[in-house]
Amino acid sequence: MTRAAHADYPRKLMPCRWPSVAAWLVAGALALFPPAAGAHEFAFTDVRLSLHAAGTWTAEVGCDVDALALGVSSSADSAVLAAEIEGMAAAARDELVTRLASLLERRIRVRFDGTPASFDVTLPERGKARGPSELPSALGLVVRLDGRVPEGAREVTFFASAAFAQVRLSVARPGEAPGPMELVTPGAESRPVLLAGERVAAGTGETMARFTRLGLTHILPFGLDHVLFVAGLALLSPRLGPLLAQVTAFTLAHTLTLALSTYGALSLPSRLVEPLIALSIVYVGVENAVSPRLRSSRLALVFAFGLLHGLGFAGVLAEMGLPDRHRLLALLAFNVGVELGQLAVIALASGVLALWALVGRDRGALVRPASLAIAGIGLFWTVQRALGL
Repeated sequence: MTRAAHADYPRKLMPCRWPSVAAWLVAGALALFPPAAGAHEFAFTDVRLSLHAAGTWTAEVGCDVDALALGVSSSADSAVLAAEIEGMAAAARDELVTRLASLLERRIRVRFDGTPASFDVTLPERGKARGPSELPSALGLVVRLDGRVPEGAREVTFFASAAFAQVRLSVARPGEAPGPMELVTPGAESRPVLLAGERVAAGTGETMARFTRLGLTHILPFGLDHVLFVAGLALLSPRLGPLLAQVTAFTLAHTLTLALSTYGALSLPSRLVEPLIALSIVYVGVENAVSPRLRSSRLALVFAFGLLHGLGFAGVLAEMGLPDRHRLLALLAFNVGVELGQLAVIALASGVLALWALVGRDRGALVRPASLAIAGIGLFWTVQRALGL
């Protein structure tokens, strides 16, 4: 594309049957993301590790056991998965459970002084009758692990592979209430917990590193809605100035509401915030497609949308739980991680656009379809979240 043609791009829109294109792209987005009315997305794997005076330990792992046993995503329809397992012959069902136990032995580690401990696997909710308001399940939503504490052991750690959602771990020592919840990055090992004596709190450096990593992973790879919004910002203009203006407005806004919400000064229910976040994705995608020029009103809207996204980040932090010690540091570190994730998305989107221009292709031929696809996915999420699906 010549410099002149490139300069005319914001003013000259290629003729296109927008309603037809939009309809097809929205339909494609809906096909890619089928409704999951009977599903429950496990954002966290809740683990309660209990150490007993008799020298034994148990770990209760909360997860979608049906999906894990069948090797599918927990976003799949739970009623369908339960029906598939219940429809198996008894021998096939027992074999499925045996394979599940072997899988857990490979993907979960409870280590004492760095050495993995063997454990038995049971499914305490297998075959349990579930009420109409409960998630359908044949094998239940809890896996129980039982083992023995090696003699003379001094500390314990917990590890779950990246196949599991982010772990929220609490450890209960004999005669004590569970200690503070620890968030464990997917595929990482928990902090060591002493089996006796005073618990050691995380230091400044460890807290900063952990929450920076949590903020980063909340964007990449787990925050697809935030990724699409930021990608939509990057698609608007080939110039760095307009992009920086949008990103700055978005960052200032979500930092403000994240801080206010975390300290209890502002609160909105997630059933309102999440559909509005999805709607912000729709707006950015549609405006990119039909009016690809940065206007002052767009900056104001991006700031407003950033306020919503900050509330979404705050909801995640509330579920994670901030440490009593180094609370402000953890909040700032999480925000730094979010920013690093956003910068990575912007760099990737800008790199794709640069390569597209390098081979001489029309920018609009990439920006318009990509923007409409983003809008289509956002529209699906808006409806899904508004209906509580």
